[in-house]
Amino acid sequence: MDALQDAQFDVDLHRLSKLFLTPGKTVDQQLLQHHQLARKGHKLLPFDVNPDVKAATWLANQELLKQDPDIEKVADHIRSLDPTGQRFAAVLRDTIDQLLNGESTGRYAWDQLFKTEKTHAGTLVEINLQREFKFADGGDVGDKGQHPMDYRILGVDVDCKFSQDFGGWMIPPEAMGHLCLLVWANDYKSCWSAGIFRVREEFLNTGGNRDKKLTLKAEHRKDKVFWLWRDAPLPENVLLHLPQSTRDQILLKGPRQGQRRVIELFRRVQNRPIGRGAVRTAAQQLDYMARLREGKHRARTVLREEGIVIVGPYSKHQAIASQVGAEVPQRGEFVSFRVAEAKPHHGDRPSVALEGRHWVLATPDDPVVTAPRLPRVAGEDEF
Repeated sequence: MDALQDAQFDVDLHRLSKLFLTPGKTVDQQLLQHHQLARKGHKLLPFDVNPDVKAATWLANQELLKQDPDIEKVADHIRSLDPTGQRFAAVLRDTIDQLLNGESTGRYAWDQLFKTEKTHAGTLVEINLQREFKFADGGDVGDKGQHPMDYRILGVDVDCKFSQDFGGWMIPPEAMGHLCLLVWANDYKSCWSAGIFRVREEFLNTGGNRDKKLTLKAEHRKDKVFWLWRDAPLPENVLLHLPQSTRDQILLKGPRQGQRRVIELFRRVQNRPIGRGAVRTAAQQLDYMARLREGKHRARTVLREEGIVIVGPYSKHQAIASQVGAEVPQRGEFVSFRVAEAKPHHGDRPSVALEGRHWVLATPDDPVVTAPRLPRVAGEDEF
C-alpha cells in the first residue's frame, strides 16, 4: 500500500468506527479485547462479528457507504439508538416468545408453531422494532403509491423484512430502489443478524412467488448488505437447549404444577440466564412472576433453603451477581446460583456482603446452607 492508500484506509476506518467501535478504543484495541474475551469463553456483545473476517467485511461495508450515503445515515442512526445491539436482540427474543405463547400453550420450540404463526412472525418483528425504537411510519411507494414502507428513518423510507431462514427474505417489487432492513433470527442456533440493503433488480433472484416477491442472491449477501450485526448472540431459549431428560424434569405434566415447574427450572438450570419466556412457559399462567417472588411455597423462598438465590435484571441484583462472579442477568432475564458463606479456605475468591456476612459461589464441596435474602428492588423495572 502506498502513502495515499494508507491515508484513505485510515479515513475509511475512521468512518466505520462511528458504527462499530466502542468510544475511546482503536480498531486494534477493540479486536484484541474481543480475541481475549473469546479465548476466555465470554459471550461477545451483539456488535461483534468474528474478528478473523473483519478486514473483508469492513472493506465491503465501506464501499457500500461510499456508494450510498442513505445506508450510512440509517445505519449510523440505528447504532446510535442501540450501540451494543442488546435492545434489538431483546426485541427478537420477545417476539419469538410472543409467538410461542408458552404461558397458554406450554410450547418452547419454533417447530411447534403452526404455519400461520410462522408467517405472522415477520409482521410482529416489524411492529415490535417500531415500538422499541419509535421509528416513524414509512411513506407509500410503488407505481400507484399503494405499498406502505414500514419505517421512515431520518427522512429515508425503509422496509423491514424478517426470515427465520437466512436468505429467505421476500422482497416485494414495490420496494425496488428503496432500502430494506433485513433481519434474521434462529432460536436453534441462538444467533441473529440485521443489515441494510438497497434493493436492485440485478441483485435479486428471478422468479418469485405468487405475489411476485423476490429473494436476494446468495453471492450478494456479503457484498451488497451493510451488516449492522452478523451472527450476533440471541438471548438463549433455555428450555429449547436443555437435554430432553432435564426438560422433562422441569415441564411436569398435569394441572396445578406451575409452581413446581418454576422451582425445578431454577433448581436445575443454575448460573445460566433464564429468559422470562422460559419462566412463563414453566408457570403456564399470566401472573408468572408470582411464582418467582418471595412467599410461602414460592421459588425464591423454597430455593433459599437449598442455598440458591435468584437474581433478576435489577441494578442491585446485577451488582451481586457480578461481585460473586456469576452470570449477570440482562433485560428480561433471571439467574439462579448456589452460594456458600465465605470461609478461610475459599481464599481470595470473589465475594459479596449480604445480611452481615460474606458469600461466594458454592462448589459441589461446599455444604448446603440457607442463602441470604436479596435486597428489595421496589420501584425498579421488572424487565
